[in-house]
Amino acid sequence: MEQHAKILCTSRYVPENKVSNQLLSTMMDTSDEWISSRTGIQSRNIVIDENTSDLCIKVAEKLLEKSDRKAEELDFIIVATMTPDYGTPSVACLVQGGISATQAFAFDISAACSGFVYALSLGEKLIRTGKRLGMIIGGETLSKVIDWQDRSTAVLFGDGAAGVLLETSNEPHFLNEKLQADGQRAKSLTSGYLENKSPFYKGASESSGYLQMAGRDIYDFSLNDVTNNIQEIIEEDVDYLLLHQANKRIIEKISKKINVPREKFLTNMEHNGNTSAASIPLLLDESVEQGVLQLGSKQKIVLTGYGGGLTWGSILLTL
Repeated sequence: MEQHAKILCTSRYVPENKVSNQLLSTMMDTSDEWISSRTGIQSRNIVIDENTSDLCIKVAEKLLEKSDRKAEELDFIIVATMTPDYGTPSVACLVQGGISATQAFAFDISAACSGFVYALSLGEKLIRTGKRLGMIIGGETLSKVIDWQDRSTAVLFGDGAAGVLLETSNEPHFLNEKLQADGQRAKSLTSGYLENKSPFYKGASESSGYLQMAGRDIYDFSLNDVTNNIQEIIEEDVDYLLLHQANKRIIEKISKKINVPREKFLTNMEHNGNTSAASIPLLLDESVEQGVLQLGSKQKIVLTGYGGGLTWGSILLTL
C-alpha cells in the first residue's frame, strides 16, 4: 500500500517580550497609525536572551508533548530559517541535540519567507519514500539582522517559531504543490552578507549584513508572481488560505485578484509582524488552537510562502 503523509499536530513559541508600534515610535520617526494602516501590524515579539535554536527547541518539545511521541521516534528534523545561530551547526542539529532525537537526521533549509512551504514539501516526500515521523519547524530571530535605525524595515519584522509533526497516512493529504524561484531577482531582498576578511581577498564588500529590501519590487512580485502561483493550484472548494504574513494590503489585493472572499484568508500579522519562515506555521497553530482549523476534519487549505531568493510556492492539502 502506498504511504502518504499527514499533519499529526502543530505547535508554536514566541518570545515573551512584546514590542508595540507605540514603543517603536519612541525609537524612530514613525507612528502606530503609519505602521498599522500600511501593514496591519500592531505589535511583534522580540527576543531578549534567546536565539533561533532556543525558540525551535521549545516548539519541538511542545510537538512531542502534544503528540505523546518520543524524540527517539523521529526520523528527521528540518528547520526553515534565514537567521540561524551559526553557519554550522544547523539549527536543526541543535534541535536534534536539544531534544535527544538520536535516530533523526537533521538539516536546515534557507528559502526566507518561503522556507516552511519548501521544508514541508520535502518532509512530505521523505514520508512518502519510507520515513515514519518527521518534524518541520520554521524559526527566526529576525531582530538580529534588522537595522534598528531603518524605519522602512525595523517596523515590519518579529521573532518566533512554529512547526508540525508529519506522520504516515493511508490516504493522500497533500494534493498539489508548485514551488518556484528566480535568482535573477535575488538582490531584491538580502540579509546576512558575510564579508570576506581574508588577507588574500582583494574584492570589496558588496552588501550590508543587515536585512535590505527593495519594497516596491517585493510588493509587485507578491501581486503578480505569487498570485499566479496560487491560481495554478487552488480549487473552488478550498476552505482557507494561509499566506505568508507580510502585509495586510498584499493579502487584500491577492484576494481580489483571484476572486476568493477575504474571509477565507486567515491572518495574524497584527500581533506577530513578519516572522519570515515562522509566519505560516505560527498562523496554522493559532488557527488550530482557536478551532478555525481542525486536524482530521478534511478541511482543504492552501499554504503560500514568498520572499527572499526570490522564492515562492504553494501547497494544497487537507487536514
